Amino acid sequence: MQRPGWTVHFTGRDIVRPADGLPWLRDLPEDLAPWLDEVGLPDGLPFLLSPRFEYDVVLNSYFHRVSLVDAPLNSNANRARALAGFLNFLHGARGGKSWREATEADHLAYHQWRRRDLAGPRVAGSTWSQEVAHVNQFFRWAAQNNQIGAVPIPQRSRRPAPHGRRHGVRSEETVPATYAHDEGGERIEWLPPASYRLWRDVGLRGYGSDGLPSGRFKGRWSARNATFTDLMVRTGMRLSEQANLTTVEMPMAAGLGGYQRFWLPGAIAKYFSARWIYVPHSVIRDLVAYVELDRAEVVEAARAAGRYDLWRRPLVVDDPSRPQRVRVSGSIDRRVVHLRELKPAERRRLLIEAPGGLEPAMFWLGEDGQPLAVSTWKSIFSGANARCRARGVALSCHAHLLRHGFAVVTLEQLQRGHIAALAELNEAQRGHYTRIFGDPLDWVRRRLGHRSVLTTSIYLHALQELEMETRMALVPDTWEDPRDTPLQRIGDDTTPPSNGAGAAE
Repeated sequence: MQRPGWTVHFTGRDIVRPADGLPWLRDLPEDLAPWLDEVGLPDGLPFLLSPRFEYDVVLNSYFHRVSLVDAPLNSNANRARALAGFLNFLHGARGGKSWREATEADHLAYHQWRRRDLAGPRVAGSTWSQEVAHVNQFFRWAAQNNQIGAVPIPQRSRRPAPHGRRHGVRSEETVPATYAHDEGGERIEWLPPASYRLWRDVGLRGYGSDGLPSGRFKGRWSARNATFTDLMVRTGMRLSEQANLTTVEMPMAAGLGGYQRFWLPGAIAKYFSARWIYVPHSVIRDLVAYVELDRAEVVEAARAAGRYDLWRRPLVVDDPSRPQRVRVSGSIDRRVVHLRELKPAERRRLLIEAPGGLEPAMFWLGEDGQPLAVSTWKSIFSGANARCRARGVALSCHAHLLRHGFAVVTLEQLQRGHIAALAELNEAQRGHYTRIFGDPLDWVRRRLGHRSVLTTSIYLHALQELEMETRMALVPDTWEDPRDTPLQRIGDDTTPPSNGAGAAE
């Protein structure tokens, strides 16, 4: 039997109260939503319960800080799980110590078990460094708030930042001394386009290892899933960003050719990196096909079953001509918010009053007509990897690999044509071109939502490692070039006006 330990949970307004009221639930309000609203806690915020199912008020108030309340959901989940891992080690291997009693010796013993012990998990350096950074942040906060006497993680002086990179104003002068040194440095993993297509066709479409369709595969959602990953590899969006887009924001004009762009709002972008996303026409055709066929079918079935009428506390777009205006249901004054302000959890409650009736605003839907969660997409990647293994295809992919692939191929593509393109333009055209494509690395940086061009520069090292003949064959003929799109349609990186829908131009 597994030993009880610290567990991670998440706040939620739609949790159903048990029918047979437990004694410790009797004093709670009937509806928890107003209480969560009053204290300002969003859905999806993590909290930890002790091995005795106790709620440590001080420990959990760490997650109530403004910087974490507004942090990405997956980042907060990683913080909570990293902290729970160390607390479980204290509980199970260090005599049941509490977090207030932790010492450097405890941390070093945890490091030994987690990284080096043959009986331990022996996690990778990148995993360990991320975990120790999260745990260190918690104990720094606890020390600053006089909850502990000292941080139980040994520290060293921070190394000087590379030239051109600035640390945040709250940056500490020291960092954990146990950071790993085997993280691979500037090496990145990515899939060349040919490898990606083989992984997609075998793993998602059920093709054979020869790359040809297989009549035995009965995947209901192969087209949707392949379109989802095609969009990722052609735009560089993160999984959490792409999974939370709405039908209002997606570009749907299939006959224009070239690239179309739409605005990715900061509310669903990591670290609020709002930006323009450029989508090639080949992917737009598949997006339109998904909406008109697979998505329309499940929406109609869900309407007939009355599923959308059962949504609790829905947000509604009741004027399709003004889709960016969202009405908050239940508000006496018919309060209206802008679509761009809605966070992922709120978007999952958003319905649109379409001509055929109510339907979810979220673009990606499952078999039941309900919005797909990020965790479901991760499972789809895992299933595709398992299918490739079963077919003898030595390829494995996760969402971030597609983001890396976009960066490497797009950077190569832009660099290759940069000088030749400038030579063919007049002075006025060169000025506009340079503002848009003048620095290929910076253009890719903006598409990825990186804060610093130095972060993006790791992809230059990936190109430098390739032989020239490989680089020349890297960009396939089917990979549309952003420069083939009229410059007036590409535009610039100016934020769209707040009264616009943020859709494709």
